[in-house]
Amino acid sequence: MSQNINRYKVDLREIEFVLFEQFKAEEVLGKGPYEAWDKEVVQTSLSECAKFSQAVLGPLCASGDREGCKLVDGKVITPTGFGDAWKKSYEAGWRTIGLPVEHGGQGSPKVVQALCEEFMCGANAAFAMYPGLTIGAADVILAFGTDEEKHLWAPRMLDGRWGGTMCLTESHAGSDVGSAKTMAYRRPDGKYNIKGAKVYISGGDSDFVDNVIHLVLARVEGAPPGTKGLSLFIVPKNKIDADGNVTGPNDVIVAGIEHKMGINGSATCQLNFGENDDCVGELIGTVENQGISQMFRLMNSARIAVGIQSVALASSAYLNALEYARDRKQGSHITSWKDPTAPRVSIIEHPDVRRMLLDMKSRVEGIRALIIKLAMHQDRAQVLGETDEDKRAYHLGQIDLLVPLVKAFGSDQAFRISETAIQTFGGAGFLKDWPVEQYARDSKIFSIYEGTNHIQAMDLVGRKLGQNGGANTQAFLGDVQSFIAAHKDHPVLGSSVALLDKAQESVGATVMRLLGWFQSGQVPMVPLSANRFLEMMSETAVGWLLLEAASIALKKLETLPADHHERPFYEGKRAAAVFFAHSTLALVPGKAEAIALGDDSPLSIPDGGFATI
Repeated sequence: MSQNINRYKVDLREIEFVLFEQFKAEEVLGKGPYEAWDKEVVQTSLSECAKFSQAVLGPLCASGDREGCKLVDGKVITPTGFGDAWKKSYEAGWRTIGLPVEHGGQGSPKVVQALCEEFMCGANAAFAMYPGLTIGAADVILAFGTDEEKHLWAPRMLDGRWGGTMCLTESHAGSDVGSAKTMAYRRPDGKYNIKGAKVYISGGDSDFVDNVIHLVLARVEGAPPGTKGLSLFIVPKNKIDADGNVTGPNDVIVAGIEHKMGINGSATCQLNFGENDDCVGELIGTVENQGISQMFRLMNSARIAVGIQSVALASSAYLNALEYARDRKQGSHITSWKDPTAPRVSIIEHPDVRRMLLDMKSRVEGIRALIIKLAMHQDRAQVLGETDEDKRAYHLGQIDLLVPLVKAFGSDQAFRISETAIQTFGGAGFLKDWPVEQYARDSKIFSIYEGTNHIQAMDLVGRKLGQNGGANTQAFLGDVQSFIAAHKDHPVLGSSVALLDKAQESVGATVMRLLGWFQSGQVPMVPLSANRFLEMMSETAVGWLLLEAASIALKKLETLPADHHERPFYEGKRAAAVFFAHSTLALVPGKAEAIALGDDSPLSIPDGGFATI
């Protein structure tokens, strides 16, 4: 099959349900900073962004993967068509739809921005990384920079003239950011000479912008060790004058491009700063040693973005598998399996294929609901402003709590859903003729970058559960319990809600067990169990949101005639929720029991016990 065709698929009816029927986005539209946005504007924007993604970005996904990026004479050459797509993305306004109007954006609600990002990432995850990181880097400058920095750097990054990156990782340190060796030396003019090397820098260079602005973590000479001694610097690829005109290279060398399993259209670079002692950077803001707190603003938004990337690819993998299952004829129906003359049926009629499809559907829709829930917390906090500080604090607390779930569970599931999509295709899924093998390769990085998923799990159990005196966690569990109390006797969902009840009780009990290990000095047991706990809590959250959606759908079904064309859509909501409850929520208490056993075998096994080699 031709590489230059769009294979990205999106179900806009599902998007409309989760946005308006489940999370009632109308409640924030037309208010506060979203005064110019109403339901019709949102619907039109999402429809047009989906069309743009499929028409402009989708056809470059497979070709960009095959062609990859090249390093020629020290400069990165991106896949054919990426430069044109970059220009069209900014001209159409999709890259800046969520930016405030004063910064050249359209001031959309966060939930609209998240969904547009889903469409663009799903159509071409590798390409979407370039503008995504650029806008994130500009946001850091706007949040922490001096007035001069905000005026000089940010506008050119936000309108697409310049690119942007974040440069944390060093080859010897990996996730141990505090071990960074990149140095910054004070200059008489108030700027700094930067010297060091960074690796795994996404979008580290490209051929469609005049400059790339690197946000570089470095240690000022004499600063304390560890993360407390790190500062954040604006380090352009090319030097500029006071008017923003490029004047010459800034001694930032692309030492190489990583050869990766996936996202090959994204230039993941090794960068050397100051090889010739002529790399100049400027401190963001005016105070040194604030780099980690400043960079964390970008990391936090990047972690949410990874969750969005994850559901984007997982959703398209599922929808492509669904289309294939409807079209592909193979084997007879199970009720005729002994009859060699029975007609061949579409594989969607085979029970195990239906199981795989429903498993993918439930996970995709549940993870998307979790992301939309987080985005709606952001929007509600924005709309409330200072008018209701308690409610605003509640929404902000839920955002903090949900970020590691969105990033870690979403990214783990993206790879597994893509794997299931390949299995649904059978042997065809292993071929590059179909998009699902690329979705699997592209999505594997999601659980690794922007903080590995174990880091997310430790962030959850070590910081987020106890934040605000544990009030955020209690509010989350309280919301789940309120749903359970209201639906425990539901005539259709009652047994599934009972499974949700047991799951949330298991989550609550495990929170106390983790706290006990902290307090009793059994701290090594916490990281052994953190990943499993994050999975438990995420599955509970997803199960809750799926059951909430099902309860809404069942009410709607009561009003629809038997032959109404939307009945299958709403019945699918019930099926997804019940299936997830009985196949996944039912296992959560067992995971809690496994944690409670306190097995320390990974700690007690001698190093030589892993293998004799």
